[in-house]
Amino acid sequence: MLPYSSAIGSDSGPPIPGLIGTSEAMQAVYRLTRKVAKTNASVLLLGETGTGKEMIATAIHRLSGRSSGPFVRVNCGALSESLLESELFGHVRGAFTGAVNNRTGRFEAAHTGTIFLDEINSTSLFLQVKLLRVLQEREFERVGDTTTIRVDVRVIAASNRDLYAEVEAGRFREDLYWRLNVVPIVLPPLRQRREDIPALVAHFLGYYSEKNDKHVVHIQPQAMEALQDYHWPGNVRELQNYVERAVAMAEGDELTVDLLPEAVLGRPARRAGRLRGVDLDTLIYEVVQEGLQAAGADATAMHERIVNRVERELIAQVMQACGNVQTKAAARLGINRNTLRSKLQQYQLETGSDEGKESQG
Repeated sequence: MLPYSSAIGSDSGPPIPGLIGTSEAMQAVYRLTRKVAKTNASVLLLGETGTGKEMIATAIHRLSGRSSGPFVRVNCGALSESLLESELFGHVRGAFTGAVNNRTGRFEAAHTGTIFLDEINSTSLFLQVKLLRVLQEREFERVGDTTTIRVDVRVIAASNRDLYAEVEAGRFREDLYWRLNVVPIVLPPLRQRREDIPALVAHFLGYYSEKNDKHVVHIQPQAMEALQDYHWPGNVRELQNYVERAVAMAEGDELTVDLLPEAVLGRPARRAGRLRGVDLDTLIYEVVQEGLQAAGADATAMHERIVNRVERELIAQVMQACGNVQTKAAARLGINRNTLRSKLQQYQLETGSDEGKESQG
């Protein structure tokens, strides 16, 4: 998400640079952000994708006593376990095939500053043990090394899933959860702070008008009404995308209702299945009919068959739409890349590429 240029304050303290919204829900977030920023406590940011968790993490760092130190971001869902371990903790030459030089990890690079671990729920149980040690002891070893490195780092983690539900499901260590969850900050989805939409739209209009050398400075009342009535599953990031699109397509100085996508206007959007000439509703109907006609087929078997067929088709379509790049496809599907890779193998689909992991280094 692009950095906001505005600054919103409240009666309880100075403004927070880079954040937009005056709703009560966001004011509560601002107050807690200011308060926790003055400490060294670990922070756990919770909220749906696109609600601005990285923006809050950045604000906490900038308002803290560590602001002169580095702010290091790591997307834990973008890398496989082995690559993420090396990314976080570094490695020494010869630690594994391809390790031709020593490499400094992100924790070491964040010394005296802050490290932001996004999609922390994507980490394996093995890596969670190492993360717990860093949080408790402030020390670790590089991959392939025995020398202990001590660091002074503040940890901010984020998850778009209920992390305690992940604990109960056995996918996340409870001891690590409590270490991270010292101060939780829950970011509200955009549908719960609709009064902030006009200010966000105005900001994005100004930003993209300048970026595209255009002058879209007004918004049609019907268009604003449609934006405020929409349920925003993609939150602020989705709003940003639609405003950028509208500015690019606008011929005058006004964002009009015809520049908005069909989904915002309450019309059925074109289905992803059309990309390959397959409509998912038709696919579901055909599979149900097959199940009903199959001798001795029970409801459980039919349900599993439907789910597998539809999931396979959806993954295939999204991979095609993303140019067979796993990182992009996983983000669009809302799953991490390890899960996507497993699904591709399960359904015997083309695995595509892992483009994007180099940019994490």
